[in-house]
Amino acid sequence: MSVAEIFQTMDYGPAPESAAPAQEWLATHTEGFGHFIGGVWTVAASHFPSTNPANGKVLAQIGQGTDTDIAAAVAAASAALAGWKALGGSQRARFLYALARQVQKHARLFAVLETLDNGKPIRETRDIDIPLVARHFYHHAGWATLLETEYPGYEAVGVCGQIIPWNFPLLMLSWKIAPALAAGCTIVLKPAEFTSLTALLFAQICQEIGLPPGVVNIVTGAGATGAALVAHPDVHKIAFTGSTEVGRQIRQATAGTGKKLTLELGGKSPFIVFEDADLDAAVEGVVDAIWFNQGQVCCAGSRLLVQESIEPRFLAKLKRRMETLRVGDPLDKVTDIGAIVAPIQLTRIDELVRAGVAEGAILFQPVTACPEEGYFYPPTLLTGVSPASRVVQEEIFGPVLVALSFRTPAEAVALANNTPYGLAASLWSESINQCLETAPKLKAGTVWINGTNLFDAAAGFGGYRESGFGREGGKEGLWEYLVASPLPPAQRGDNRGNEGNHYISPVGRGAGGLDQTAKLYIGGKQARPDSGYSRSVLGPGGAHLGEVGEGNRKDIRNAVEASRAASSGWGGASGHNRGQILYYLAENLSYRTAEFAARIAMQTGHDGASEVDAAIAQLFFWAAWADKNEGAIHRTVQKSVVLAMPEPLGVLGIACPTEQPLLGLIQFVAPAIALGNAVIVIPSEVHPLSATDFYQVLETSDVPGGVVNIVTGERDTLMKTLAEHDDVDGVWYVGENASLIERASVGNLKRTWCLKPGALPRHDVFLRTATQVKNIWIPYADELPW
Repeated sequence: MSVAEIFQTMDYGPAPESAAPAQEWLATHTEGFGHFIGGVWTVAASHFPSTNPANGKVLAQIGQGTDTDIAAAVAAASAALAGWKALGGSQRARFLYALARQVQKHARLFAVLETLDNGKPIRETRDIDIPLVARHFYHHAGWATLLETEYPGYEAVGVCGQIIPWNFPLLMLSWKIAPALAAGCTIVLKPAEFTSLTALLFAQICQEIGLPPGVVNIVTGAGATGAALVAHPDVHKIAFTGSTEVGRQIRQATAGTGKKLTLELGGKSPFIVFEDADLDAAVEGVVDAIWFNQGQVCCAGSRLLVQESIEPRFLAKLKRRMETLRVGDPLDKVTDIGAIVAPIQLTRIDELVRAGVAEGAILFQPVTACPEEGYFYPPTLLTGVSPASRVVQEEIFGPVLVALSFRTPAEAVALANNTPYGLAASLWSESINQCLETAPKLKAGTVWINGTNLFDAAAGFGGYRESGFGREGGKEGLWEYLVASPLPPAQRGDNRGNEGNHYISPVGRGAGGLDQTAKLYIGGKQARPDSGYSRSVLGPGGAHLGEVGEGNRKDIRNAVEASRAASSGWGGASGHNRGQILYYLAENLSYRTAEFAARIAMQTGHDGASEVDAAIAQLFFWAAWADKNEGAIHRTVQKSVVLAMPEPLGVLGIACPTEQPLLGLIQFVAPAIALGNAVIVIPSEVHPLSATDFYQVLETSDVPGGVVNIVTGERDTLMKTLAEHDDVDGVWYVGENASLIERASVGNLKRTWCLKPGALPRHDVFLRTATQVKNIWIPYADELPW
């Protein structure tokens, strides 16, 4: 073709990237890869093939990890832990810096190898994935240096088991390994079965920089290998990115073990286009949202929501743009859409598209032919779908976009939130006011404004609801690899800097008996238990003090409904207003100090006055925090600022400590409601009368009905019901039966926080546990307005 003809047609000729260097590296491992354990390569007992999805040819033989391999890797990580932690943040930073440099030195090899193994276009691996990998190691080298000053009183969680997916093999590795190394953790990582090669090359550069043996261990294999890692008793934390189904299995397997857990799971992200949007820019945004990495992205903008007034014009533009997308050889630099990772994934995509058409969807695919060799699927648009359609509700994980329309912004929010997921969302409008009004209403952990699929090491990423919990990246991501350091014996019980955050051990004598009709407290009203039964409350010497209602499943249902109805208004109220109500609670409780002190002494035989004083201090402490849990602004490499906004979880179920009937209740309820949550409280099973007295204080302190609900009864049974309820967003439990609660939470993967009796949670842990961070990306011009 002549130059003149090229200018006439604007067709691009092929621009292939050479695979020779990657093939040469693979040729040095023709006998098959082993595992990287304790700084050396082991011989795998058996192997399975890793294939190139663009042509189906075998690239290498990957070691199949066994329970023995996992045990050896965990042992190596455990042995290395003390030395790696003792090295100090500044010295660990040097290794992170060296890893970043090595990634840059071998950037092209990593990019080509990733494309061969995964099937994504070389332009994406070369220009997006690998630079971001280096960025994560550089960024966390900085956090390692600053760890002691910015995270005082915290230390590494320990040995971390990390399981990564096949869609971003090396990038997901960096998201997990970089913060863990910075925090002082040691690691056993299992890469995805389909895409292990770049993880093995990364192990090689760990050797090259002299990383201490056992700090990073990589064991390849299938699902059973990952299961062995999750189950190993000497692993202190599991970080998993993958499907929601497997995430549930991991939550089930780790329940009651005390392992820290981060889950980054599936998504069905909305891409919302308002009528005042730049339509041409939004079309390009759709291309990046759903056809980037063949749509094999957990946060892909797979649900297109277009305002009704512009829908025909926008879809026409989108179809024209789809006709220009190039599907083909991933190593060709002009390819837009590469290969699907494996035949099983290709089959699932095709089956779901056929199901959508059977349900009435209108199928559009451009005329561009896919290569006959390899695993390819054309860019696909489905219109005429209903919100309940399978293709609208289920994650397809392929280059398939479904489109719906909306009339008003409120309808757009309702459609966007009509999914069990909550990973990400994109908003397109020329009105920043419209976007900032809409973003907080979306149940999504990341919101991009006039952009999509933007990632940076400085900004946290993670989901709401069944998209998992925890964050990766940014300051909030580093918390996932830290735990509070144990206090030296001489400092235990010292409360300086943590006022109002301790359990006291009151002493004294009991008081005389008192009887009353103690009901449940649901929706701002006293309610008789549905069971029709009551349970006796006994004093220290066995004296009958009174009776409380025996709550059951129906009472929990009513309390959850009341909490849900109240949560949006309470969570949307200003922190100042919430703080004023907590101050009012403290004031009204102080008027009744003698009454509450006598009740506490009657139940426990201890000095009730000290406990009431501590409870009032708690209310003042959390009233002060109500308007001070501020977010942050992250400055990323891209021309965007990222608003990291803490938001309440929503509806929390709380099982209070058994001892200290008033303080144990206030210590957990106060931070939860101060930070905007509505709560269902299961008070002390042994000493519940202080809780049933406290609802009289709630009634006189302007607390909106449904914000605090109190259900008495058998604590673990009621908490299990709360943990199973799909309309509860999180549960806090103080007790000995954490495994029961964590297993029951699997249904909607709600966040759980389980503490042993007598635990001393710091106030900053409450701040993080009562909220989740939404990252809102806002693009800007060359000069910021401030």
